[in-house]
Amino acid sequence: DRRQSGCTKLEWFEPSDGARVRVLAWTCNCLAMVYELCQAGGQGFIRRTLQNEDAPEICETHRWPLARAREVWAALLTGMAR
Repeated sequence: DRRQSGCTKLEWFEPSDGARVRVLAWTCNCLAMVYELCQAGGQGFIRRTLQNEDAPEICETHRWPLARAREVWAALLTGMAR
């Protein structure tokens, strides 16, 4: 396990349908795992995509107020959330 001590474990769910999503930030798509900070309906969440050869596996976190989603995004990028 590569998580840092004190790391927050994020819960991942099937993607929600229907709402328009705006991608605010993203990690490099040169890696197999790509993360995106997204906004939909005034709330923020993180989308995780595992780029498989057959088809991508997409999961999303809970939705939070956008300020909280940005905090979680920063934690993810610094290794304090997984």
